[in-house]
Amino acid sequence: MAEIATVSKTDDGTRLMRWFLRIYPSMPQREFYKLCRGGQIRLNSKRVTGREILRAGDAIRIPPTIAGFATQMHKSEAGDKFSLADLEMLRKCIIHNDEDIVVFNKPAGLAVQGGTGIRKSIDKMASALFPYDKIALVHRLDKETSGVLVVAKNQRATQALASAFQNKEAFKEYLALLNGDVKPDRGVIDNFMIKGQVFEEPVRANNGTGQRPQRAVTHYQVLSRAGNISWVLFSPKTGRTHQLRLHSAMSLKAPIVGDTLYGRDVPMDDMLRSMLATNNLFLFAHKITFQHPRTRKMMSITAQVPEFMMPVIKFLELKMP
Repeated sequence: MAEIATVSKTDDGTRLMRWFLRIYPSMPQREFYKLCRGGQIRLNSKRVTGREILRAGDAIRIPPTIAGFATQMHKSEAGDKFSLADLEMLRKCIIHNDEDIVVFNKPAGLAVQGGTGIRKSIDKMASALFPYDKIALVHRLDKETSGVLVVAKNQRATQALASAFQNKEAFKEYLALLNGDVKPDRGVIDNFMIKGQVFEEPVRANNGTGQRPQRAVTHYQVLSRAGNISWVLFSPKTGRTHQLRLHSAMSLKAPIVGDTLYGRDVPMDDMLRSMLATNNLFLFAHKITFQHPRTRKMMSITAQVPEFMMPVIKFLELKMP
């Protein structure tokens, strides 16, 4: 008996063929088109060609003959295998998806880029989730940082977005909980950093590499205070490694809560301490604004605050931007 699948919000904008081949990756394309021509696959009870664009709420008829094409493991282009549970977890993180880009609300603890000893990463898992697209990273987040991450799905989008980030035409906002009473309420941090060090002047670092520190600029605004805790909105103008973590700890003298690399312990209420003891970094990529690579229209995408932050936000009655 045929099944009826309902298109989710995260699959809005996906082509019917790509949707099917993601769910049934071992099904040959010729078999898919054969079922379309025979009327076995239907969209909202209508016959299809396979090139239709799906919208959230659409009803897809799935014939029983293709059940055997479903597999328990998907592969990325590099051959990395991921379970359907892994990919479903990542699919639920999608907050925008179209023919050119996919935007994730990245969970804390998931690496953005694969490498030695990293089994799961956004780039490899996204390649398995979208096997017929050319997935490419155009910016990055630390493994410990959660929030908005834009990924390109074709060469045209990759070039346009990479240029936008390089030329500072894409704008990011972060929310962070800091261990310290940050003053003044707003300001600009403008200094230089290299390899976990911060310099007020662009002097040559004494590290034997001959490299010069790079300029790092961050705008900040304190949104709320609760005792010795500050809730801060960051708008980085450059993208140095650990820039916000270093600027918090070394320039503002108030490290981000949960930062095991640059942090420190401070006195606080026992209930608050228990809520903060999540082993997560309280740094969240809240919003990103950029020009869409195809439409050329400016778009802003905001991610939902992660669950581990919500009890603290409610308990301290912190303001959202």
